[in-house]
Amino acid sequence: MRNLLITLLFALLPLPASLLPFTSSLFPTLRAQELDARVTINHQQVEGTNASVFETLEQDLSSFINDRQWTEMQFRNNERISCVFSITVKKYDDSEGLFNCTLNVSATRPVYNSTYTTTTYSNVDGAFDFTYKEFDKLEFRKDVIDNDLTALIAYYVYMIIGADMDSMSPKGGTPYLQTALDICNSAQGLGVSNKGWKPFDDGKNRHGIITDWLDGSMEPFRNMFYKYYREGLDLMVENSERARGNITEAFELLSQARESKTMSMLPQFWTEYKGDEIVSIYQGHATQKEKDFIPELLGKINPSKSNVWNTIKN
Repeated sequence: MRNLLITLLFALLPLPASLLPFTSSLFPTLRAQELDARVTINHQQVEGTNASVFETLEQDLSSFINDRQWTEMQFRNNERISCVFSITVKKYDDSEGLFNCTLNVSATRPVYNSTYTTTTYSNVDGAFDFTYKEFDKLEFRKDVIDNDLTALIAYYVYMIIGADMDSMSPKGGTPYLQTALDICNSAQGLGVSNKGWKPFDDGKNRHGIITDWLDGSMEPFRNMFYKYYREGLDLMVENSERARGNITEAFELLSQARESKTMSMLPQFWTEYKGDEIVSIYQGHATQKEKDFIPELLGKINPSKSNVWNTIKN
């Protein structure tokens, strides 16, 4: 149970009294679904098509994601993972029900003892292609992957849950990330959506990201996740210097992950959506050592954002 994992973490870490209310009501009587997802479908690029199919699909996907129980964990309503699935339709074939789309997906979680929310997962999938006819019933079974749309959605659901749990406990997301990998492997034979499922197509595609996430050589990345979120951001209000020191250690782990598997895009992939947050952690607060060290380290991991990292020196 997610509550139990968090409770165990609190038992192991010294916490301020202000965080203690979070641990009350450990065993909720009602079990809510894991995700609080907002689904949007932009079909402006497709002209001359009855909009009802897009409206129905938006409603169906929202119900499919939010109303389904994806794991055995117990969540209260206020613990559900906030996420967004934003789909842009590039092409649509009404006769075949074929959609060629781009998906922007992201998930956040609250930082303890604050009103701030932090992104735990974000990705842009340019090969989000599937078939769907209006009023098709959306069904999913982990042991039978036979529908491209539900396979795509389920993959990202388990990536979101896995990333969230990795941020809560050391490698806590393993079973959910493993399910995402299983879906990826089983979906390689599906028709229109086989792009992104196969190895070596692209280091940032669905297969490349999940296999790297679970690769033993990338264990420093998994350890970084916990260090950055739970031992870093979650302690920022209590002790900002200690939290920032832990975040610096997290980046050392990120550097180790990059050195362990130099071809992996995962460290760069993560820094793409964390840039502004990282700068806000250090800018105006960093020691001289951190001003010298952090921009150089992150510049090696993601040189395309060197201008962003250099603002930490200001």
